[in-house]
Amino acid sequence: MTVSVSHPLRPAFSPLDLQSRPLIWRLAAIVLGSAVLALSSYIEVPMVPVPITMQTFAVTMIGALYGWRFGAMTVITWLAEGAAGMPVLAGGAAGALHFIGPTGGYLFAFPLAAALTGWLPERGWNGNHPMLAFLSMTLGNLACLAVGGAWLAAMIGAEKAVMLGVAPFLIGAALKSALGAALLRLLARDSKRLAG
Repeated sequence: MTVSVSHPLRPAFSPLDLQSRPLIWRLAAIVLGSAVLALSSYIEVPMVPVPITMQTFAVTMIGALYGWRFGAMTVITWLAEGAAGMPVLAGGAAGALHFIGPTGGYLFAFPLAAALTGWLPERGWNGNHPMLAFLSMTLGNLACLAVGGAWLAAMIGAEKAVMLGVAPFLIGAALKSALGAALLRLLARDSKRLAG
């Protein structure tokens, strides 16, 4: 009887398979991913104290497509760019002050969300199983809201934080999760078609 054991450092599933690519491909993917995150930051609906953007959609998609290691590294690269003064945060904002203000918790949650939505697909929560992909995306979005809301609560109180920093984003989180799961499903179908 032969038992198949996957390599412990190699995920069972990663759509872009960055782990097996040359270093230059990996670096290019991280640069491209951070650019996509920057672009997603400019798609926003102004709200107080935290704007609605497409950042969480981009973060969860990068996690799902890159895998947890490269997804988290890409998001950390983007955050470092923002902290260094590059206009890549929400609405073109930049600077380290955003990491200690009302949006700080959400920013710090993004690498966690990317890692989570990269780790779960490696265990089957991917485009081959759309409902699980949706749940993975939802958990990533909820992780952002939970950490961001807790940070905000320390600044303005729990009730206000939930009213201003969590509740208004729940419908958007569900819609972004559904869109992400649908895109992952399409990618899974395309990869099967190409493989067949």
